[in-house]
Parts: sequence; structure tokens; C-alpha cells
Amino acid sequence: MSKGKSFVAAAVPATIIYLLLLLGVLPVPFLAAETASQILAVLPWWLLVAFGSFSLSSLGLGLLRFNDTPEAYESLLREVAQAKNELRDQGVEVD
Repeated sequence: MSKGKSFVAAAVPATIIYLLLLLGVLPVPFLAAETASQILAVLPWWLLVAFGSFSLSSLGLGLLRFNDTPEAYESLLREVAQAKNELRDQGVEVD
């Protein structure tokens, strides 16, 4: 199963359950109805912020560990040099 299919397979039931809880069709166990409605109203925003935080931290950690992979570093330097040379051949000043 591809990543897209597995994501949809998890997201569709989760969305249906969330909507049923939000609309009050299913009761939220161990919480009062008013408290549950307040929490469920902000849950999508909380998930969005949590996903953004995770993404930024993953990106930052990848940048922090970038020098730990010398092959990738050298490869990137070669690609930058090649791009500069191609731009110079076309008459663009890059330095």
C-alpha cells in the first residue's frame, strides 16, 4: 500500500469520528459535553500547529546535521559550482 493510500485509509475514519464527536452524535467519554465541545472545536488548529512544529523541527535538525554527511556536502558544492559556471557561460555575473 502506498503512503497516500495508507494516509487516506487513516484520515477518512478519523475525520468521520471527529465529525460525529463534534456534532454530538457520539458522546465523548470522561468529559462533560460543554468541555468536549470546547476541546473539539480547537482540535484541528492544534493538530495543524503540532504538524507545523514537527516539520520545522525536522527541517532544523536536518540542517543541523548537514555537515555530518560529507558526501552530500561535497555533492552540493559541486552542483553550486556547476550552476555558477553555466550562468557565467550565459553572461550572468554571479560573484
